[in-house]
Amino acid sequence: MQEYINNGVGWGWLIDRDRRYVEIYRSNQPVEALTSPEQLSGADVLPGLFLDMNIVW
Repeated sequence: MQEYINNGVGWGWLIDRDRRYVEIYRSNQPVEALTSPEQLSGADVLPGLFLDMNIVW
């Protein structure tokens, strides 16, 4: 994911279903790590986007 950010992608989720773990990558910000989140949000990048993680897990 860091390679994508380095090449101009502004935001991304890296989801590990087996460990129920998510890393959120944003330009010019530290990686945010979440364990077993119930929901992910598109925040400022994609307002109104919500992913129900119960479907993913």
